Amino acid sequence: MQLQQRIYAFVKLGDFLSQFSNEIIQKKNNIEHNDIFFEGFKHQLKLAEEHNGWFTKENIAFAISGWVASLTQENLTKWLDPYNMGTITPKQVAIIMAGNIPLVGFHDFLSVLITGHDVLVKQSSNDKHLLPFLAKYLEFVEPGFKGKITFTEDKIDNFDAVIATGSNNTARYFEYYFKGKPSIIRNNRNSVAVLTGQETEDDLKNLAEDIFRYYGLGCRNVSKLFIPKDYNFDAFFNGMYHWHPIIDKAKYANNYDYNKAVYLMSEFDMLENGFLMIKEDASYASPIATVFYEYYNNISELNEKLKADSSQIQCIVSKGFTENEIAFGATQKPELWDYADSVDSIEFLLAI
Repeated sequence: MQLQQRIYAFVKLGDFLSQFSNEIIQKKNNIEHNDIFFEGFKHQLKLAEEHNGWFTKENIAFAISGWVASLTQENLTKWLDPYNMGTITPKQVAIIMAGNIPLVGFHDFLSVLITGHDVLVKQSSNDKHLLPFLAKYLEFVEPGFKGKITFTEDKIDNFDAVIATGSNNTARYFEYYFKGKPSIIRNNRNSVAVLTGQETEDDLKNLAEDIFRYYGLGCRNVSKLFIPKDYNFDAFFNGMYHWHPIIDKAKYANNYDYNKAVYLMSEFDMLENGFLMIKEDASYASPIATVFYEYYNNISELNEKLKADSSQIQCIVSKGFTENEIAFGATQKPELWDYADSVDSIEFLLAI
């Protein structure tokens, strides 16, 4: 396959997915192989939702809508244009995927195939229903992908390079197990927001999206606030309020109740509004339904601190604080070139 054939296949996949990018599914005309795949993917969506209580219809549709926006001829071309995408010798690249949000491993899957390599996928048990079905669709759209995509539930073997995502503990295991192989190993990261007290009402409403989307389970979710001394939380809680229906979701409510009980029994100081707790804490990773906060004295010191802690941070949400900041409300809408952990996976794949 030539690069343009691979791009064309993923554009067609984006067209297919566009039917499922809203909570109300709408079948479209002129979608290739819809007669074979449309009803089947509806069924896989239902299975994904039933299998994992965090994968609500709304969150699955949101994840799919992000990929629909990315899988266009324009975006794929813009992403790949800076690279020398000449002929490569296909290698077998293993991907060990996380399962915290729907289709969280899709970028790695796309990257391996778009560069011309073969992919060996070990999925998380939490997110196993969607990607194999989409891989079958790709093979129908572009038969050249047949034989290049393998899924396994066994111990991975016979591979040339690996991209693995997991917790801090599993990352240490990955580093030992995969030593000697070209690898990208990712571990736990969290995202932070730097507030000044000058944020607009819209800024804080948008920040709520960064906090609550996917129930805060993604590495791009804001789990920590940095705030100036004497910060008034009234505007912050007002900005959060439109997300209050989240407490009606049983899994979220159970976590909220449990963590609130722990904090109260431990006599920790915290503020809460009935569906979100905020607690002063130096850690970056906060429990579900909780956001940690930390005071800063001046912007320069905070900048140095966040640089020193960069290995723990995925995104910085702010307005005018740092060069690579993310706008309020945009953490869960990454572009194809917004690489996890700032590690360029295309550059890695072209070099193996």
